[in-house]
Amino acid sequence: MTKKRYYEDAYLQTFQAGIISRGKEADGTSYVVLDQTAFYPTGGGQPSDLGYIADVAVVDVEEVDGEIRHRLAAPLADEIVEVTGTIDWERRFDHMQQHTGQHILSAAFDELIEAPTVAFHLGRETVTIDIATSDLSAEKAQVVERLANQIVLENRDITARFVDEAELAAMPLRKPPTVTENIRIVAIDRFDYNPCGGTHPARTGEVGMIKILGWEKAKGNTRVEFVCGLRALASFGQKQTVIKELTRLLAAQEFELPAQITRLLAERKELEYQIGEFKSLQLEQEARELLNTAVPVRSYLVVKQVFANRTIQELQKLAQLICTQNPAAIALLAGTGAKTQLVFSRGTDVKLAMNALLKETLVLIDGKGGGSLTTAQGGGESQKPADELLVHASGLIETSEE
Repeated sequence: MTKKRYYEDAYLQTFQAGIISRGKEADGTSYVVLDQTAFYPTGGGQPSDLGYIADVAVVDVEEVDGEIRHRLAAPLADEIVEVTGTIDWERRFDHMQQHTGQHILSAAFDELIEAPTVAFHLGRETVTIDIATSDLSAEKAQVVERLANQIVLENRDITARFVDEAELAAMPLRKPPTVTENIRIVAIDRFDYNPCGGTHPARTGEVGMIKILGWEKAKGNTRVEFVCGLRALASFGQKQTVIKELTRLLAAQEFELPAQITRLLAERKELEYQIGEFKSLQLEQEARELLNTAVPVRSYLVVKQVFANRTIQELQKLAQLICTQNPAAIALLAGTGAKTQLVFSRGTDVKLAMNALLKETLVLIDGKGGGSLTTAQGGGESQKPADELLVHASGLIETSEE
């Protein structure tokens, strides 16, 4: 069992250790257990550290049955019994900033609006906490964010240590510990006392800026998304790049962007409407032209046409217009591409079932489809030319019984 653990020195980047045991996970991933480690295992909402052991990449670290398994990209040679471990410090420090920022922000939410944190997740890009309130306004969030950043600017001491029962009872804990022994308290001077096993810096100033990005409802609570420190700097830089590009493209100043974009969206909506109207007129004209090519079959007028690169929605609309313009019409339309798409439709004077007609036609290409008595659609692999399928369907109309 690992003796010395990660939380004894959050700043430790390199350490020496002996291998206690080796093994393989069910998926074949090799792992080692060390007699001491600086690697933080996944837990408490914080991902594990990564890095190297004996120059082999550590891909994951997890505590299993009291032992800390360091999962490796490749197995270590059998003769290796003593190793050097190296922490990915950039990742470690980022996690220290985000996790401690979470402590500060959670304490601020609790203190100012009495909304304790009920869940925490440290992601690759952002961090989230779920707070016990369904009523978070922009004004409340701003006040909380300001207090959190004030605590950062005051550069308060952060301590992490194990406490006994007497010390624990005297502390104003934000939440009770989830364990009954080896209780470790992370304390932010005169602000927050929290049971936690994670990695944290020595002072709040190292957390850097805490910035709330947004929030949403989540199972009766509110999920708050935020970033801290270097992540906040990167986020600001990305947004500034986007804003500068928008001001260039729209020839507008930064404060004018919302109004300019609102105007453009309104213009786009109007153009989309006009294009839709124009397409409808085009389809109506196309339907009239296709009716002029209709072939009499029994007492019906059958329109057969194959199209390339037409969507199924366009085929359906066109078939509907054909049959609306002439109630005795039957539209047999096909679209070609990666697959063959068929749309069969009938006018109100036609009694043939289009879904049955389609089913008998799709058999030729092992296709699938469905629909109603009046309109049916489906498709399959292009095993036969589309025009042959329509000729087959037309033949079925000629021989069918109503």
